Amino acid sequence: MDHRTSVIFSSCIAVLYTLFGGLYAVAYTDVIQLFCICIGLWLCIPFAWMNESVQSLSSTEHDWIGKVESGDLASYIDYGLLLVFGGIPWQVYFQRVLSSKSADRAQLLSYVAAVGCVLMAIPPVLIGAIAKVTAWNETEYKGPYPLTAAETGMILPMVLQYLTPDFVSFLGLGAVSAAVMSSADSSVLSASSMFARNVYKLIFRQRASEMEIVWVMRVAILVVGFLATVMALTIPSIYGLWSMCSDLVYVILFPQLLMVVHFKDHCNTYGSLAAYIIAFLVRISGGEPLMSLPALIHFPGYDEENQLQKFPFRTMAMLMSLVTLVGVSWGTKFVFKTGRLAPGYDFFKCVVNIPEDVQRVGEPAEEGEQMAMMTPGARIYGAATLVGKDERNGRINPALEADDDIPAAEVDRLRSSVNSSAGGGSRNLPTMNPLDNYQTKL
Repeated sequence: MDHRTSVIFSSCIAVLYTLFGGLYAVAYTDVIQLFCICIGLWLCIPFAWMNESVQSLSSTEHDWIGKVESGDLASYIDYGLLLVFGGIPWQVYFQRVLSSKSADRAQLLSYVAAVGCVLMAIPPVLIGAIAKVTAWNETEYKGPYPLTAAETGMILPMVLQYLTPDFVSFLGLGAVSAAVMSSADSSVLSASSMFARNVYKLIFRQRASEMEIVWVMRVAILVVGFLATVMALTIPSIYGLWSMCSDLVYVILFPQLLMVVHFKDHCNTYGSLAAYIIAFLVRISGGEPLMSLPALIHFPGYDEENQLQKFPFRTMAMLMSLVTLVGVSWGTKFVFKTGRLAPGYDFFKCVVNIPEDVQRVGEPAEEGEQMAMMTPGARIYGAATLVGKDERNGRINPALEADDDIPAAEVDRLRSSVNSSAGGGSRNLPTMNPLDNYQTKL
């Protein structure tokens, strides 16, 4: 199977089980995929290490450290900050956090995941070291030797194919496929859920029923899956795809998350929108080779020959976004609070023209307070269990069952009311969304 066919086939599988299973399918398949990754990668290391074509790792002929040119130091720092802070505001991570039943569980999830990331980084490092000391001309590999930059992106498949037995190679490639599928289904579900909730419902259909939101989300899954497949076929580098996503998250979303979580009294919608625009424009002006976007601004140290930015413009764009967010938020708050602008000009209704039905959420009253649904509307929300799990796809916390937070007598009463409202026929919930009266505006 060639590259394009395998990408399309894998995308179809990920979209289909995400479409019909929602967060349940993503969560359960992630567990299976995690075991496949752990077993597959660790299993292939001893077989590859003992291959006759692999030399000793203690050989002094190989340069293990390399060197960083002084002109590239700023670029390395830029990418280092991108890797550290760009990995925080990932929607697929917060998808799991918001699905936790308490803040303590969410914290524990994060700590365990951090340790797991460190442990799972060991097999790729060992595989890379094995590939570096391998005499590839002594294997069945027929490509150029020494390896060129074009082959570096295929090191893992090459080690599995040429240095391990067939059954180990099968398990190892299955681990790689599991890792890709795990990221694909989470990304597709998170993007479609955000569109259905934050765009369709909040902007176009504020009174949309839960089933309507679910169907919008399912259509969005198909659209997002198609666009993701096109990107995968267009951009040849997997690392490039990941780096580009992390790039945009670091530049655009990290300042927003930092302010909203830790300094929510110093930011508002006006500052957020201005910061988003500034960050996007500055980042695009630096160019992007993966998308064939030329650099509109040549920052100091620009490499004309290779058309590369040596200046840490990503970090600069992030800092500009952060300053813009604080400055515009403070400025709009000042002009509205002092009466220099009438409340009617508060179009986003986040400074002085705040609707009466908007409830501001403060700090949690207790340690470990339940994260998702802290209002009386949770009772109606929990009733979704009575009509089947499909109607809960795309919700904030689909792991909640009715008996998690509702007494048994209340469950019976809700079940009776649902059945009576349906007239003994189809079991439909009322179209009212209990969250409408409990919106949060930061």
